[in-house]
Amino acid sequence: MSMWSNLPFDLLANIYSFLSLDSLARARSSCKNWHACSKSYPLTPTTSSTKSKSWFLALPIHIHHRPCCYAQNPFMGTWHNLSMEFLPISAVKPVASIGGHILLRVTNSTMFQLALCNPFTRDFRYLPRLNFSRTNPAVGLVVLDSNNDIQYQFHHFRVYVSGGMSKAAKDYGANFEATTEMYDSKLKTWQIVGSMPMEIAIRLTVWTPNENVCVNETLYWVTSARVYSMMRFDIGTTKWNVLSVPMADRLEFATLVKWNGALALVGGTFSDGACIWEMNEGGIWCLVEKVPVELGLKLLSGKRNWDSVKCVGNEDSIILFRDLVSGMVACKKVGDKGTWEWFWVDGCGYIKGKHVPNCAIRGTLVYPNLVSSLIF
Repeated sequence: MSMWSNLPFDLLANIYSFLSLDSLARARSSCKNWHACSKSYPLTPTTSSTKSKSWFLALPIHIHHRPCCYAQNPFMGTWHNLSMEFLPISAVKPVASIGGHILLRVTNSTMFQLALCNPFTRDFRYLPRLNFSRTNPAVGLVVLDSNNDIQYQFHHFRVYVSGGMSKAAKDYGANFEATTEMYDSKLKTWQIVGSMPMEIAIRLTVWTPNENVCVNETLYWVTSARVYSMMRFDIGTTKWNVLSVPMADRLEFATLVKWNGALALVGGTFSDGACIWEMNEGGIWCLVEKVPVELGLKLLSGKRNWDSVKCVGNEDSIILFRDLVSGMVACKKVGDKGTWEWFWVDGCGYIKGKHVPNCAIRGTLVYPNLVSSLIF
């Protein structure tokens, strides 16, 4: 053991790079020297098995006991309970992920507030307040850095906040904020970057969830006003427009995701099941995948109603789920060619032999790491 405890940190860090996250967590808890090494050196994975799989994190919507989240390990097929008691607030909603970090939205305050956390290292901090106080705006995320070690590097990113209800009310009723603010992680400040028509501001505030996708310097949100549609924001020109989505009047759920670098939509209907459509360069939606019937029926417990289904996605995975215990349908990239395949993922019914009660959840996908970032 003396030889291992006296290894130079750079050599020990290289050995760590071959470990899975579970093994790394055990290694860093072995002694103070190893723990110090894991926190001091950037741990860049060298094995292909650690580069392509993100973890699904389930955050319970209603907190009845101690705040926590549940993480599904795609390598081992196991679930873990992660304490979230380090958060100064328990009412949060995941907006997006940045490598191993989660962009959170505080939900128990009338005024809009964002925060960052790493549930694996228990790091947390608030983002600064916006220039204009607003409630329920749409939020978009753009990650500017691009490299092969996405799960172990903390990226330069920008957060866009658009629309929302203004704190000041007009005599005739609600006042919508028709501006867009941008937060830059390097500058650590918010700035006004554009305005929008009032119709767009209302749509973003009333009918748009937080989930967004960025493709080629353009942000997209799906809206559910009467029928589904899509909001498009060109970052370079700061121009807004409204686009159609496939089967807009029949979809029972709809989520935007990335599919091989392009914009895609996942949605489901009673008659056709769940499908994935990709938008081509001409702006035309093309059907590219369908959820296998047997997996869809298993997810819906034999029914055909998709309105209780939620979906999250990133570069390597698309996950459809209903709650914590029922199980999930996953479409993941596999093999060197990056082909997509469908899988069933068991829900979090037990952890280490202990029963886990079912609950409604919000989900996100992260590339977990155990390195404390300088951002905190």
